[in-house]
Amino acid sequence: MESAAIHSAKHILLLVGIILGAGSFSGMLAHKFKVPDVVLFLLIGIGLGPELAGVIDVKADTAFNQLIIIFGSCYILFDGGAGLRLNVLKKVWITIVAISTAGVLITVVITGFAASHLLDLPLITALLFGAVIASTDPATLVPVFKQVRIRERVAQTVLSESAFNEAMGAIVTFTLMGFALGTRGKLSLGEATFSFVGNILIGVLIGGVLGYLAALLIAHEKFSFLLEYASLVTLMSVAGAYISAETFNASGVLAVFVFGIVLGNKHVFGFRMKRQEKEKLDDFILTTSLIMRMFIFVLLGSQVNFALMGKHLWSGIALVFVIMFIARPATVFLCALPDRHAKWSLKEMLFMCWTRETGVMPAALAGILLGMKAPGSEVIASITFLTILMTIAIQATTTRWLAGKLGLLLDK
Repeated sequence: MESAAIHSAKHILLLVGIILGAGSFSGMLAHKFKVPDVVLFLLIGIGLGPELAGVIDVKADTAFNQLIIIFGSCYILFDGGAGLRLNVLKKVWITIVAISTAGVLITVVITGFAASHLLDLPLITALLFGAVIASTDPATLVPVFKQVRIRERVAQTVLSESAFNEAMGAIVTFTLMGFALGTRGKLSLGEATFSFVGNILIGVLIGGVLGYLAALLIAHEKFSFLLEYASLVTLMSVAGAYISAETFNASGVLAVFVFGIVLGNKHVFGFRMKRQEKEKLDDFILTTSLIMRMFIFVLLGSQVNFALMGKHLWSGIALVFVIMFIARPATVFLCALPDRHAKWSLKEMLFMCWTRETGVMPAALAGILLGMKAPGSEVIASITFLTILMTIAIQATTTRWLAGKLGLLLDK
């Protein structure tokens, strides 16, 4: 008879084959119909999940699922960071900082008060929901902007915001969770500020150091003895940046993002790779990111609980529209309009208002609340998944159309 370990291994191999096969088919359809592939990955996951076909049934709290979510999100985020350019970011950094900090709080407040009225929740629970969905999703935005090429500074601002606001969103969520669970006495603004600043600085430092070391070892004129293993260096460094930052209670996703920025801008530090080697590394990153997207969004789709969402469907839909059409525009205009250095046009700000897909991080935070049995956690989880479905299905699929209407496309 087979041991339990062998049976489990075979089951995982079967799941891997199914996800790769279904993901490849979805990817071809996405390319044919010119829609972001993450949308079809999510839909095929719903179709194959236990609610419908029952082919894929992976619980959110299993080690396999958590490994895919953590490493997959990190690698996609690294890929996004590697595509950013420092000369562009320095022109819009004020907006990025404002929208990643004050913008998150604006979203939490507006969404929280709306949730309190629409879902009849206690204010602290409603604000907790606002904090959970305040983060935008780099795992969705990176592939969308890979497929829809728009003005550099707009795309890079939105991508950078999505990386930085995850740290802020998580801090606000855990702070409010303490009040909801009764484990905190009174709000300490100084403590929260110190935690946030420390989180950011440590994440940036770790990501920057590892990015520089990776660039040194694969692209330095004399010390690039790992050039042949450049692809493996990215895998090791992504995992190392995340684990190192998390060990110091800092933002692992931010460390990975900064690692990607530094490695992607290695020419700024005097490091250069031969064209052939660079193309080989780029192909590896592109393929690995595609595989990670398949796994993340197929699994995420398979875990959607329709019964849970159905309990608050119409009020939940109304709340998602508040997030999309009130909270996000208020955040963008209040944070970007005062930035005179960037000189944002109305069309650019309107586009940023529409790019706030919700995804992996909010889903993870909602899962944590369920695990800790926080007050209202089931309601929060159900509306979070509804938000993920609606924002990805509506906003991600219309990104190209809107960018074209606003004259922001580069590949007309």
